Amino acid sequence: MNTFSFKSVFAASVFLAGTAGCFAQDVLVNSLKLNASDKSKENFKFTEVINLGTTSVKSQGSSGTCWSYSTNSFLESEMIRLGKQPVELSQIYSARNVYVEKGINYVRMHGAITLGDGGALHDVINMYKKYGTVPREVYTGLNYGTDKNKFAEMAALIEGVLTAVVKNPNGELTPNWQKAYAAVIDSYLGKVPENFNYKGKNYTPQSFAKEVVGINPDEYVELSSFTNTPYYQKTTMMVPDNWSLDQVYNVKLNDMTDVIDNALKKGYTVAWATDVSEKTFSWKNGVAYVATKKFDDMTAEEKADLFNGPKAEPEITPEMRQAAFDNYTTTDDHGMHIIGLAKDQTGKEYYIVKNSWGETNDYKGFLFVTKNFVKYKTTALMVNKGGIPGELAKKLGV
Repeated sequence: MNTFSFKSVFAASVFLAGTAGCFAQDVLVNSLKLNASDKSKENFKFTEVINLGTTSVKSQGSSGTCWSYSTNSFLESEMIRLGKQPVELSQIYSARNVYVEKGINYVRMHGAITLGDGGALHDVINMYKKYGTVPREVYTGLNYGTDKNKFAEMAALIEGVLTAVVKNPNGELTPNWQKAYAAVIDSYLGKVPENFNYKGKNYTPQSFAKEVVGINPDEYVELSSFTNTPYYQKTTMMVPDNWSLDQVYNVKLNDMTDVIDNALKKGYTVAWATDVSEKTFSWKNGVAYVATKKFDDMTAEEKADLFNGPKAEPEITPEMRQAAFDNYTTTDDHGMHIIGLAKDQTGKEYYIVKNSWGETNDYKGFLFVTKNFVKYKTTALMVNKGGIPGELAKKLGV
């Protein structure tokens, strides 16, 4: 399937409710299988410059919860940075609370806002602040006879519940719908424990977040870059999965990579939301870059050679980036975790990125992504305020 046709299918699918998150995620992963070369790993020679602490690679399974996996991985690395013993946090606890809040918002908006599995980096921070967190071992979300996430059936049912509520058959909504809605979610994911034991001590989700994880949710900011809104001010993130209508700081194009570079050098990792549905993104080979020509304009030889070693890239401009947002060739389709910096044999720099699709690629769950790809395809970044360069932090007032 060529880039345009996949983009069209994907852009349409992210607007659908219910099973859209699961469907879109599976379509996305499957579409990338052809973006690969058998000789890629032997033709790239990466040297790590920075590689910060992180926990093990996970798999989100058949669920559109990459945003939760990537941002919880980010929080686990924050624990490492703070000198704490990292805890593998429950990604589905964050997602479960988002499903509840998203349903409430969906009804308030009379159904005129995105549903589905999708979410944003800030969702994990917002849920952490409101609901706390729990270890993964305490809440796996696997309450329906499978060893991996498979959410399509649940998504269809909760869509049905919310559709019925929005139709308002009684002429006035009762408070009971929220209980019915939460009960459907809990029948699949399990009830959230009010108290639990961890290493011999009893906690609530809120006390565990405060006493064990120990991060301050107010220390994290989200950034992006657009030309259609003033720089260094907040703007609403105009992507379908921003169901909560949260705002991000709008910075200049090069500010994004300056923030990532500064953060990594100071020991901070970065949560990353991006478009990965490009022909120059290879999950199998663990490499992503920007090509100098469109895929449809390449020869058969050029297409076959896409991942056989480093390639030249075009200069990325703010206008290129904005146009890609506006014409749907950049879509907000995946979240990952930037944990380091590397160079290839030519000296070009790449970010080391942790994914949530298991250890099934050439680099056991990690990728090497060029700075130009990040500049062009990033939809949002999340970082601790301490990772932002001082001058930029002053402009943003953080």
